[in-house]
Amino acid sequence: KCNDNSEALPESIPSAPGTLPHFMEEPDDAYIIKSNPIVLRCKAMPAMQIFFKCNGEWVHQNEHVSEESMDETTGLKVREVFINVTRQQVEDFHGPEDYWCQCVAWSHLGTSKSRKASVRIAYLRKNFEQDPQGKEVPIEGMIVLHCRPPEGVPAAEVEWLKNEEPIDSNLDENIDTRADHNLIIRQARLSDSGNYTCMAANIVAKRRSMSATVVVYVNGGWSSWTEWSNCNARCGRGWQKRSRTCTNPAPLNGGAFCEGMSVQKITCTSLCPVDGSWEVWSEWSVCSPECEHLRVRECIAPPPRNGGKYCEGVSQESENCTEGLCIQDKKPLHEIKSQNIETASDIALYSGLGAAVIAVAVLVVGVTLYRRSQSEYGVDVIDSSALTGGFQTFNFKTVRQGNSLLLNSSMQPDLTVSRTYSGPICLQDPMDKELMTESSLFNPLSDIKVKVQSSFMVSLGVTERGEYHGKAHSGTFPHGNNRAFGTIQARNKATYIQNLSSLSTTSELKTTAIFGHLGGRLVVPNTGVSLLIPHGAIPEESSWEIYLAITQKESSLQPEGTDVLLGPEVTCGPSEVTLSTPFALTIPHCAQVNSEHWNIHLKKRTQQGKWEEVMSVEEETTSCYCLLDPYACHILLNSFGTYALIGEPISDCAVRQLKVAVFGCLSCNSLDYNLRVYCMDNTPCAFQEVVSDERLQGGQLLEEPRLLHFKGNTFSLQISVLDIPPFLWRIKPFTACQEVPFSRVWCSSPKPLHCAFSLERYSPATTQLACKVCVRQVKGHEQVLQIQTSILENERETITFFAHDDSNFPAQMGPKAFKIPYSIRQRICATFDTPNAKGKDWQMLAQKNSINRNLSYFATQSSPSAVILDLWEARHQHDGDLDSLACALEEIGRTHSKISDITETEVEEPDFNYSRQNGL
Repeated sequence: KCNDNSEALPESIPSAPGTLPHFMEEPDDAYIIKSNPIVLRCKAMPAMQIFFKCNGEWVHQNEHVSEESMDETTGLKVREVFINVTRQQVEDFHGPEDYWCQCVAWSHLGTSKSRKASVRIAYLRKNFEQDPQGKEVPIEGMIVLHCRPPEGVPAAEVEWLKNEEPIDSNLDENIDTRADHNLIIRQARLSDSGNYTCMAANIVAKRRSMSATVVVYVNGGWSSWTEWSNCNARCGRGWQKRSRTCTNPAPLNGGAFCEGMSVQKITCTSLCPVDGSWEVWSEWSVCSPECEHLRVRECIAPPPRNGGKYCEGVSQESENCTEGLCIQDKKPLHEIKSQNIETASDIALYSGLGAAVIAVAVLVVGVTLYRRSQSEYGVDVIDSSALTGGFQTFNFKTVRQGNSLLLNSSMQPDLTVSRTYSGPICLQDPMDKELMTESSLFNPLSDIKVKVQSSFMVSLGVTERGEYHGKAHSGTFPHGNNRAFGTIQARNKATYIQNLSSLSTTSELKTTAIFGHLGGRLVVPNTGVSLLIPHGAIPEESSWEIYLAITQKESSLQPEGTDVLLGPEVTCGPSEVTLSTPFALTIPHCAQVNSEHWNIHLKKRTQQGKWEEVMSVEEETTSCYCLLDPYACHILLNSFGTYALIGEPISDCAVRQLKVAVFGCLSCNSLDYNLRVYCMDNTPCAFQEVVSDERLQGGQLLEEPRLLHFKGNTFSLQISVLDIPPFLWRIKPFTACQEVPFSRVWCSSPKPLHCAFSLERYSPATTQLACKVCVRQVKGHEQVLQIQTSILENERETITFFAHDDSNFPAQMGPKAFKIPYSIRQRICATFDTPNAKGKDWQMLAQKNSINRNLSYFATQSSPSAVILDLWEARHQHDGDLDSLACALEEIGRTHSKISDITETEVEEPDFNYSRQNGL
């Protein structure tokens, strides 16, 4: 037994022969978890007594639990002892080392001591000493994620998770988790991307670190260059190109795009085709028994080369060589022929007389119709060449009612309204072709004052500025020119956007008209597509039915790669018709014009349905001409067909202009209101298609359309509805924002893209809707449309949209189709077509009209000035800006010395001298 204070050994130890005690089980280190006590045990043989000593002090005998048994093999006594250690005991101990316990066993021969067993309180702190950090690593790079677990007793063991699944480094030799709790991936693979978590655990608890996102990215690499393309010029200088793509490999997971250009170009020269030509005929051969002799020629002067045409005509001719003396069927050959000739002569005589009668009748009808058409100008035109003689800018204040010379008499006057008009207007040439000064042309207008300046302008019959005073009715004035579809003209929305009912609803966008020698203009209403047939392009006494159409079905032209169809597919025809001078075709486009970012091509569909490139807009060629304006492309062509504009972006800064429009209507459920947001090409025909579709669905345009600059930088488009009144309206969760991938916006067909949003009213009494629609490209341009409307039809504010006023005049024939009077046009051409040592020729005319590229095209034309003026007509079909042309002509006159020879030969000397003497 132990004494009461447990400081001394037992008073007596049983004596018996044997050995020293041998410990069969010694106390183990233990951890106290929370408030649960631990049990220490000790077992020895032979042992008469066993006691525990903790921290150098004997444990009281009463705290021991002892069990005694006999070893059957040796017959020796076996003793086992247990004690409990509580958390309080460990916490109350304050020593230089951990709390420890040791057991001591007695036998007859002496005592034995066991090992010391430490007792500690177990814990694990919450916060990691170091959390793993996310990384972006290139493929095959090394990934090292550091993890220092929280402090704890016993020390925590670390386990790694990837996407919540344990990582077993034994199954993947590429991963090592043994180095100081860190995770090491020797060579990163795409499959190694994911969320990694460090797990720390001991006997008390488990702790999770913050997740670290690992992204394994791939930088883009260029593919091999393609072969050089064929030279794009059929004749002369052109260019070749080759391309490569960033697909070897393609950038992935935010990897860098390839550096450098995707397209290379070099100049090339193609051998021009040489058409064959006949040599002179050979001498006639000897007369044959058949009474004929022959002569031949060959196509060798020169022979066709480089794909040139073979000579037209026959290579051999034969004729009778006896002058009718040859005998045929026992009659002289000349008798047989004479009978045939007499019969043929009779037929020709009667046919000629009939044709003459018909021609006279047609002529009489034509003159009558022509005189009637000229009456619209308010003057009896006898000489068809005396059309309009000059154009000025007038300020109309009042004009006498009966004056039909200046105003369109076919329009009904409004006797209740007067209006002031300032703008360009065309005046008709005096029939005697005198210079347009104070001549009889203005006799009907007693209050007119005319001021003409610059002798060079006078020589062309053009005045710089005129001022007219008179009186007229507002209904007889020409309408103002609207610049482009979508320009705000008023203070509120009611005067802004186009009246939807004015747009065409036909399923076929096609215009047809019959044109003659005087030419004319075809327009597909409200689409920006037009066709100009120049004066004289069609032979005299001929008339052709010409059509202009827009393909509304899915285009057969499928752009390659990132190429974009920039406008509508336009067809003009018939294809078998050939004009003697180039015609002008205008096609709208949606590209923001910049040669550093776009390479724009004109393509034509062949009869086999395939598309071939006609030219690049920046190309120097004499086959056709392209002039690219901010919103339209004007093309001078020689043959009808189907054409389209294709844009090839050559940088990420290439911008495709999109028009954003919002329509709304009530749904079948009276509490729901639908918003439809459209993103379409910024062309009139694309907007017209949307308006036509919305009219069928009962949609109403809610706000002025906006222009969005969508870049070709691979970032997507986001459309969202914002600031919805919370207590009046609601929108379904997760539907207020929609995202459209870049490829769907950029590489889609011209069909408009739209997103629909459904809003629900809390109460039928809510009739007003106010919200914002935000359309933005990620890391790009943004437009916000403020919507404020009534959902009731009778209260809704009507929003109008002005377009070019061409819906009522899809076809114009003759002089009415042109802004420049024909007589003025003739004088300009006569002046500038002739080379001039002082530089006052057609090249300066082109320069003053901002035509500075590919002048070799105009040099190949019979009248370069006429083609330049045709291009001017195509560009100014809506504004008719004659002021700019007049200023350009006058600037040429001021820059160089005066031209007097032309005026002295074309106008009467007294009038011209009168103008110059008076400083006019």
